[in-house]
Amino acid sequence: METKETIIEILEEIRPDVDFANETSLVDGNVLESFDIVSLVSELSDEFDITIRPKDLVPANFNSVDAMVNLVNTLQDE
Repeated sequence: METKETIIEILEEIRPDVDFANETSLVDGNVLESFDIVSLVSELSDEFDITIRPKDLVPANFNSVDAMVNLVNTLQDE
């Protein structure tokens, strides 16, 4: 399965009420709350076998699905 589709599935499990395919301010718009981010980081780490470090926990990396795809791809390449 494609990274983007997997991330959308994870997000929909956490918040089924949000249109993640089109939302671009998930953090800045307060769509995702702190607890959602904690769950998301854990799920992404497990699913993609990556380590999301404190320096990666910035809104820009979690505001959209595309930003999360970029983060996952970058961390997988390291």
